[in-house]
Formats: sequence, C-alpha cells, structure tokens
Amino acid sequence: GSGPPPREGSPARAVVRIERKGRGGKEATLVEKLDLPAAGLEAWLDDAKRALGCGGTVEGAALVLQGDQRERVARWLERRGVRKVTVGT
Repeated sequence: GSGPPPREGSPARAVVRIERKGRGGKEATLVEKLDLPAAGLEAWLDDAKRALGCGGTVEGAALVLQGDQRERVARWLERRGVRKVTVGT
C-alpha cells in the first residue's frame, strides 16, 4: 500500500462496529481497540465529528458516533494512519 505514512502515535488498529441496542432505538457507530490515551481519544473524536458531520462521545476507550457511519469511519481511520481497520456488524 502506498498512501501517507502512519502518523506518529497513530494506533495500529481499530475495530468499527454498529450498535443498535440501548440507545433509544438510535444507531451508533463504535470505534474500539484504538489504544489511545484519554486526551488522544478526545482529539480523535473532535476530528471525527468534524470530518463526518455527526455528534459523538467518548465512552470508556471507545469513540461513539451517532448513526451508521461504518464505511465513512473506516475511510477516515485509514486516512489518519490506522494500518488495520476491521469493520464488524
């Protein structure tokens, strides 16, 4: 793969999945396994919300974005230098 080199401090992997339960019937896209410090998670969340034009929050070690953003989140993560992006269901 060509493309930009990984950024300093970019996570090696991420798992993207959809969650439909426990959110008042609304879908949410979770980004897990980033293995980032809390400040890093907040920074990535801010960037994701801007890039995707959606709301979101940090829950534990995961980013939670409103709606089904799996395809867009996967592309965004790759642009951010994550080498292995796994998209689940």
